Amino acid sequence: MKTIIIGGVAGGMSAATRLRRLDEHADITVYEQGPHVSFANCGLPYFIGDVIAQEQSLLVQTPDALLRRFRLSVKVNTRVVQIDLASRTITARDVLTGEELSDTYDALILSPGAHPRVLDIPGAERAFSLRDVPDAVRIKSAIDEKQATTAVILGGGFIGVEMAENLRHRGLHVTIVQSGHTILPQFDPEMIEPFHASLRANGVNIILGRTATEITHDEVVLTDGNRLPADLVISSIGVVADVVLAEEAGLRLSPAGGIWVDENHRTSDPAIYAVGDAAAKHSDLTGQDQMVWLANLANRHGRAVADVIAGKPSPEHASQGTGIIGAFGMVVAVTGLTEKAALGAGIPILVAHAHPSSHAGYYPGAATLALKIVFAPDTGRILGAQAMGTDGADKRIDVLATAIYAGLTVDDLMNLELAYAPQFGSAKDAVNQLGYVANNVWHKRTPSVQWHELDARLAEGATLIDVRTSAENEAGDIPGAILIPVDELRSRLDEIPDGEVIVHCRVGQRGHTAAQVLLQNGKNAHNLDGGWLTWRAGMDARGRAQSMLTQQ
Repeated sequence: MKTIIIGGVAGGMSAATRLRRLDEHADITVYEQGPHVSFANCGLPYFIGDVIAQEQSLLVQTPDALLRRFRLSVKVNTRVVQIDLASRTITARDVLTGEELSDTYDALILSPGAHPRVLDIPGAERAFSLRDVPDAVRIKSAIDEKQATTAVILGGGFIGVEMAENLRHRGLHVTIVQSGHTILPQFDPEMIEPFHASLRANGVNIILGRTATEITHDEVVLTDGNRLPADLVISSIGVVADVVLAEEAGLRLSPAGGIWVDENHRTSDPAIYAVGDAAAKHSDLTGQDQMVWLANLANRHGRAVADVIAGKPSPEHASQGTGIIGAFGMVVAVTGLTEKAALGAGIPILVAHAHPSSHAGYYPGAATLALKIVFAPDTGRILGAQAMGTDGADKRIDVLATAIYAGLTVDDLMNLELAYAPQFGSAKDAVNQLGYVANNVWHKRTPSVQWHELDARLAEGATLIDVRTSAENEAGDIPGAILIPVDELRSRLDEIPDGEVIVHCRVGQRGHTAAQVLLQNGKNAHNLDGGWLTWRAGMDARGRAQSMLTQQ
């Protein structure tokens, strides 16, 4: 059995090494167009920022090491330029000499990855992109050679934000230019707003709703005419699945933009498989194909393809898209559907927010988390979650991602038995607390109102009551709210007007108590989900978006 693998990074190399462990006698050849295989591409921004000091640290394996341990034939600097389906033959070209060779296969695995989107403006050749180790070396050398002090990053996605942090570590003045209303558009606006504020507080200038029209020798010109000083320009406007080989060979492509594969990662040709960034992933949350650029999925799917080729297939679980990013001590993470994505796909949902402490409040160092959950209104099944904070967001998103994988409901979150000691969590862990809030929403124990629904409800005549303390109210309030602290509510029921009443506190917990008091005294009460913190973050994001539209 002869297997050829095109692409020697995450998915391709996972497939190669797994196949060797399953079949000692398999004939396995890997073709990689770059000079390195199995390198740590997720570490590239941190190498540029000197967090990772040595280039060698990024090189997980070498062709010689793979030959010695796994008896793999690995050909670097060799680009496959053609696939002939009828003869099961590939044509490859040495990128250094131009020499061509042919090779035949019984099974072919496509793992060519993705390539940066092309920046189509005058001066685009000045912009650096970041996809592999040579890219990182070029960027690092350019900073040193030019003694760069200013940088403009075009695009505010994961790579753009990571580059911003690392260039700030190098002492550069950094500006992110993002075409949309927010950086990291994978998140809902109220969840990303505090992260956005943290970047600005750490010296990253962020310009939204603009794009570059030209790159000169020392500036970036924007659509509004603004000119940004730029010793260094990074293009981070997204990536595109590398489907050229597949398309030219006549393989089926997915509407999502990648190579179509079935549940066993087999393409429309039964002898050819596809994994990694080039392959479309199926979402069991939306029922649609999607593109997910995650190294862990590429590794997992590479291993699964090897099992299929070796005759040991196992059912593949659909992708849910779990991601995390951190900068300047702040972390945001997402798994499954966001509220924005669910509404865009027409999927009915309920939403709940919580702001628990990262660990027991009496133990030093506790920080406030922001958690959000999206779930099905009929079954309570968890469809998505987001987490944000300076401590503990990573482990909470992992629990919630596991819950989605297992098909758990919001009620199940209340019953999870999670590790507790005061320095690590609380007796009621943040995930449990999120479950309690969502349980109240799902079972309508306390009707809730989302931050983006509040204006319309008030316009319809609802009364808003702030149940926080006077000091909290003076530090920041929602316009039009009546201040009645929760501890005074029972004695001031006669001040509550008839009709719909919406109560709010800082994070929603006291609001829940206040709503219960009012409901049990015959009032039509609702709790503002997530309280003042969620409302404030959402309104800041909305205000910026509206300001951008006005300027345009």
